[in-house]
Amino acid sequence: MAVDPLIELRDVNKHFGQLHVLRDINLVVGRGEVVVVIGPSGSGKSTLCRAMNRLETVESGRITIDGQPLPEEGKALAKLRADVGMVFQSFNLFAHKTVLANVSLGPVKVRGLKKGDAERRSRELLDRVGLADQASKFPAQLSGGQQQRVAIARALAMDPKVMLFDEPTSALDPEMINEVLEVMQQLAAEGMTMVVVTHEMGFARSAANRVVFMADGRIIEDRSPDDFFTDPETDRAKDFLSKILKH
Repeated sequence: MAVDPLIELRDVNKHFGQLHVLRDINLVVGRGEVVVVIGPSGSGKSTLCRAMNRLETVESGRITIDGQPLPEEGKALAKLRADVGMVFQSFNLFAHKTVLANVSLGPVKVRGLKKGDAERRSRELLDRVGLADQASKFPAQLSGGQQQRVAIARALAMDPKVMLFDEPTSALDPEMINEVLEVMQQLAAEGMTMVVVTHEMGFARSAANRVVFMADGRIIEDRSPDDFFTDPETDRAKDFLSKILKH
């Protein structure tokens, strides 16, 4: 059990029509933990991740962030989303704004920072993700890997309590994946609380405190990476690992 829970899901259920995508999900993410969520396509991983900042609503059960239940809507929800950074499969950057403006917009609009302070902090974060020299460019002038690193800097600029990553490398060319994973590894090493939905097993092995394996909308296993990868308990997990670890 996590010592200091930052995210808690209790008996969470979600349907898309007839499809029961989240089935009685119970999960606790402790402060400073890196939890990697893996599983076959359609197992509910992305929905789980998106439910944590209410991009997906749930029908039953309870989700709390830092002891507070997820707000329904309005200002409280906007504040929660500022505390929960999100990095998506697609980069979702503003095409008509520079890299610097993309990163500093949120802190000015949501956190009320002065523009100069926000830009200073944004430059520090761009430096941290290895893109200090790209601040004046527009997203279209960057590679996919660079755009995703800008998206990470943008999420960090809000000073979030936790970062959610929903398959952050799946839209990238293979040679760009590592540059994004390296930034994520660094964040993990610095103690950022992270929930990462990914197909990158190397990252799961090296950066995760826990691996959550999902199938058919359920959490099937929730264990340390060593235990999970060397000795999966369930046939579903064994089958999944045998398929992906052969390659």
